[in-house]
Amino acid sequence: MSTTVKASKPYRGLPMEGLIARWYARNTAKNLADYQAAARDVAAHLPAGGRVLEVAPGPGYLAIELAKLGPYHVVGLDVSRSFVRMATENAAKAGVAVTFEHGDAAAMPFDDGSFDFVVCRAAFKNFTEPVRALTEMHRVLVPGGRALILDLRPDASPEAIDAHVRGMGMGWLNSLITRWIFRHSLVKRAYSQAQFREMASQTAFGTCEIHEEAIGLAVSLVK
Repeated sequence: MSTTVKASKPYRGLPMEGLIARWYARNTAKNLADYQAAARDVAAHLPAGGRVLEVAPGPGYLAIELAKLGPYHVVGLDVSRSFVRMATENAAKAGVAVTFEHGDAAAMPFDDGSFDFVVCRAAFKNFTEPVRALTEMHRVLVPGGRALILDLRPDASPEAIDAHVRGMGMGWLNSLITRWIFRHSLVKRAYSQAQFREMASQTAFGTCEIHEEAIGLAVSLVK
């Protein structure tokens, strides 16, 4: 696989609005343990009252779980207006103060140095301008701040994907649809370790640390 990453690429995924957004929210809600584990990982790197930005939070499950763990200032930024509405409603139902805003990962509506931590889960592969998104993550972090990208690996095996989907607790039809999306869309858009390192080298981050997970990568970057 080539390590070259284009500055921009078309978005060929599903439009996350309306019915599709609601379908995604219903099915990913079953992954609560995964969101709770990711929230604990983020919280471990936060100071008391730390400011966190989740880029592309979708229905807001990770941001909400993080807000439950302590007095953090948590903000979500999503390009989907459906997800912004959904996430805001979900936070209100959970009784936590999380702000969700509409916006583009490649042109964030935040001042320089606004956050101690930036997290992006299961969405980076879909960004049309990935290098600019990384540049924006760097810009909005405080000096010494961290970014964490959790996303799919392009070499995730069909067996590992099947095991992951089984663990999501969906019915047979939604499982079938989800496996198809993973194998024929998401994996093809995912970035390799070499590609993440190349993208980091094109930004002020310069470099990144990468750990392999069951079907994905955890990419850590420090300002």
